[in-house]
Amino acid sequence: MQKLSRTVGERLKAAGAMLVTAESCTGGWVAQALTSVAGSSEWFERGFVTYSDDAKREVLGVRAETLSQYGAVSEETAREMARGALERSRGTLALAVTGIAGPGGGSAEKPVGMVCFAWAGKAGELRSETCNLRGDRESVRRQSVVRALQGVLEALDAR
Repeated sequence: MQKLSRTVGERLKAAGAMLVTAESCTGGWVAQALTSVAGSSEWFERGFVTYSDDAKREVLGVRAETLSQYGAVSEETAREMARGALERSRGTLALAVTGIAGPGGGSAEKPVGMVCFAWAGKAGELRSETCNLRGDRESVRRQSVVRALQGVLEALDAR
């Protein structure tokens, strides 16, 4: 994860991009991984940890209708989290992650390990995906951080 965080930082710096994060199930772990890299203030703008639905609404502007219709763990919510993070920061690229890390909280349609991601840019680009990860809570969260960072590299490649 440390090597991946350094690579993300190098790529963001080379692109002149500033990253902002919007995290739920990872509880700030993405921001922690990135800011553990010396010099990260050159390419990491800020991070939002919005664990509750209220926080997603109040801090990031996720619509109550989105949460009601699709739930907190959905690509729709992840996309609104990413857009909201961009609108409420000086970042040029945002990543969002929301999911069910377990061990409880899952259902037949949204099992433990279901994690939704979104990556958004100031130019309007937006991509999202859902992964079904396996393992215990720690493993699901760790895999989520890695996937979120990999998605930043993919977003930079698409520019």
